[in-house]
Amino acid sequence: MSRIGRLPITVPGGVTVTIEPGNRVVVKGPKGELSEQLAPELTVTQEDGTVSVDRPNNQYRLRSQHGLARTLIHNMIEGVTKGHSKTLEIIGVGYRVQAEGQGLLLNMGYSHPVRVAGSPGIEFQITADEKSRTQRVIVSGINKALVGQVAADIRKVRKPDPYKGKGIRYAGEVIKLKAGKRAASKK
Repeated sequence: MSRIGRLPITVPGGVTVTIEPGNRVVVKGPKGELSEQLAPELTVTQEDGTVSVDRPNNQYRLRSQHGLARTLIHNMIEGVTKGHSKTLEIIGVGYRVQAEGQGLLLNMGYSHPVRVAGSPGIEFQITADEKSRTQRVIVSGINKALVGQVAADIRKVRKPDPYKGKGIRYAGEVIKLKAGKRAASKK
């Protein structure tokens, strides 16, 4: 049995979970509404304020879908109550970000500014740290997969440089710096 899949999901107050035919799960909460289509072979049940996911047998495909389905439902419930967010740090001299309508305008050392279009349900918050001269972009929304994808698209504009560490990185991401040419000439 899947260790993740067998765990029950508690449904907090103010959140309604509806299980439609064909295993379409709809979650409504204070921040919005999300829906997900799960594997039709799985059994999703709701009773006494908890949702549980079961599988009929131990086929490889059903075992892999079991934990995934439970995690998707849990992320939807967490998204409509608290929301999800990812923080990106922009490090480098002259690297700047500014809000432009629903999207972002990034000046990342290219000959032109890069525009990142906003997605529906995604909000950006920009903060600056004067002491360390870094800017932070907080990507937030109710859909965890969409928040992660938008953050990855922003990071893709200028990945962290392996020699100087400049670029866009996730908050808390550790970049192992390479030594470069100088280390080879000192031998």
